[in-house]
Amino acid sequence: MNIRRCGTALLLVLIMGFSLAHAQQVEVAEVYGDGSNAVFLATGSPGELGLVKALAEAFNEGNDTSIHWVKAGSGDSLKMLKEDKVDLIMVHAPADEKKAVSEGWAAKRSLIGSNEFYIVGPKDDPAGIAKASSAADAYRRIVSARAKFFSRGDNSGTHKKEMDVWKKAGIEPSGDWYIVTNDFMMATLKRADAEQGYFMTDSSTWVQSKGELGNLEVIYRGDPMLINTYHALCRPEGDGVSQPYAAKFIDFLVSENGQSIIGSYGKELYGEPMYNDAEYAKQYVK
Repeated sequence: MNIRRCGTALLLVLIMGFSLAHAQQVEVAEVYGDGSNAVFLATGSPGELGLVKALAEAFNEGNDTSIHWVKAGSGDSLKMLKEDKVDLIMVHAPADEKKAVSEGWAAKRSLIGSNEFYIVGPKDDPAGIAKASSAADAYRRIVSARAKFFSRGDNSGTHKKEMDVWKKAGIEPSGDWYIVTNDFMMATLKRADAEQGYFMTDSSTWVQSKGELGNLEVIYRGDPMLINTYHALCRPEGDGVSQPYAAKFIDFLVSENGQSIIGSYGKELYGEPMYNDAEYAKQYVK
């Protein structure tokens, strides 16, 4: 048998085996493309809102790749990257991202864009948070009013940010007014709407879903603490056969083409973009 042909066949078997191993460890929400080089990407809202699909379709052209989206919040995404269950993540948990890089199991951390968090609530604003001087003050007012507040409670980037605000407010939330859903952004937002409670949602999800929500509106926004920066990370060089493609995908995300997609995504459908590009996000990076 031709040695080169034998070697190529062996490589294909290894790649297929590696991809199958991934598939056995994680639940894939969607697959974009049918290229032979599978890249497993974990993220939350960018996948839910369709941004991952738009980016994957542009990247797959000429790369013989398929992007396997794994639906997960930032905490779970980081955990899966550490455990070699995915190749690439798009997350918003800066402190944990920096720790991952310093510990050596994540690499190529790159700023790709931002959105922000809004505190949404019932239109009559029973806690009066529209008059709040900060996000922490808004949370204190919710507690004083014993108004319903919904928390994802899932160690996602949103949940981490929520807990940062509670900490700044000097409050450990508990009680029947504080409702933990252990669910994703969209599901929790819809529950807050149905039960007329407060919730901290990212602006991207709000832009997409506000037309379906009859009971809520944005009550508080603008605290710099609520700006939400996204970074992409992959495994270190040499860690897995898909690592070069994951690294190349990050290069694409920060390229002019990738940034154009991120910075304009959603504008045609909703009249405003759902994310800001990395250039805008730089001002909020600490």
